[in-house]
Amino acid sequence: MSAAVIVFPGSNCDRDVAVALEAALGRPPAMVWHRESTLPRVDAIVVPGGFAYGDYLRCGAMAAQSPVMAEVKRRAAAGVPVLGICNGFQVLTEAGLLPGALMHNASLSFICRDVDLRVETAGTPFTAGYTPGQTIRLPVAHNEGNYFADPDTLMALEDEGRVAFRYVTPAGEASAAGNPNGSRHNIAGIVNAAGNVLGLMPHPERAVDAALGGSDGAAMFQALALVAA
Repeated sequence: MSAAVIVFPGSNCDRDVAVALEAALGRPPAMVWHRESTLPRVDAIVVPGGFAYGDYLRCGAMAAQSPVMAEVKRRAAAGVPVLGICNGFQVLTEAGLLPGALMHNASLSFICRDVDLRVETAGTPFTAGYTPGQTIRLPVAHNEGNYFADPDTLMALEDEGRVAFRYVTPAGEASAAGNPNGSRHNIAGIVNAAGNVLGLMPHPERAVDAALGGSDGAAMFQALALVAA
């Protein structure tokens, strides 16, 4: 299996994602600069976290217009798995690959800590390594992670099983106590209608080695490797 990581000016988690992908796939991913208009033939694409274009104008808005994103959209439409993490999630919503928007955290402050998540579905290329209802722990680091969508969109996401991860308490309860940023329905990650595009705010690439504080994110990259094998 092969993968590509899209790199924007301001990306700061691209190398972390590359390390996680190489550990799972056995080969380093292609690092693709945002100004490229083509992509190599790959089995998965990751839009990493960071501050693309310094988050000027609106998080992800400028990055969504980068030349490479037209090709990312084409690959996504063809069924290639596309993973957007944190700023990558923001880019995917701005590019129209996922519905909704990421707004300022309800606290109006930057959040950087570990959070508990409940896996809501195992039926995607990214979550196949987890069990529905399983609680995992991943770090977050964002200022605009408050997921918002209109009521009809939220209902569709719920009815179609497209909420992939939800913020919860350590006991697994999706309540205000477990919601770090005010996201509607405690949403931490969603998939598109086809299930091959995932956006999530927590950072699985920062939790792939117990020596670094946790390994709950490793299963996401391992699942990608198995699905594409």
